[in-house]
Amino acid sequence: MHMPLVILDRDGTINQDSDDYIKSPEEWVALPGAIDAIAKLNHAGWRVVIASNQSGLGRGLFDVATLNQMHDKMNKALAKAGGRIEAIFYCPHTPDENCTCRKPLPGLFDQIADRFGVDMNEVHAVGDSLRDAQAAAASGCIPHWVLTGKGEPFIGKDLPESFPPQTRIHADLMAFADWLLAQAVLKNTAHSAHTGT
Repeated sequence: MHMPLVILDRDGTINQDSDDYIKSPEEWVALPGAIDAIAKLNHAGWRVVIASNQSGLGRGLFDVATLNQMHDKMNKALAKAGGRIEAIFYCPHTPDENCTCRKPLPGLFDQIADRFGVDMNEVHAVGDSLRDAQAAAASGCIPHWVLTGKGEPFIGKDLPESFPPQTRIHADLMAFADWLLAQAVLKNTAHSAHTGT
């Protein structure tokens, strides 16, 4: 049985975001319900991977050791909730380094596809900004937009035209998790009705 994959953005999707960057484990604070949402996905059989722009590395605001400490904090919180992140892919470059991995480019997603050998057309990707949705769509994933972090100012508004038209909107990561699990139930129900089981 092939375990399905969900790709999450980090800052503004799992944890609070900051215009000054999240530079230390102290500044890494999970958004309400986000840790439980990941655990819920895990329990339902989904593997969860992170794809995150971390240009603070390239800007010299923090180093890889500090980034690892932030992720240790996240992993400990997840372990307590019974969840886990399978892998963390990040782009350390600044925008002017012209890399291929910085979202909205799909490089991180391509790395994930290579590592996990998945068909990206069946992968759901969640983020709080336009570039998350663009990177997801460019790699063939199903884009989802959460109205936390950079998405917060758009609460109650329609999907902006700049977003890929297939993007689905959710209040937060838990709302996405609930939606995804409900879809899986619908699919299974339709499948069993179809096969007569």
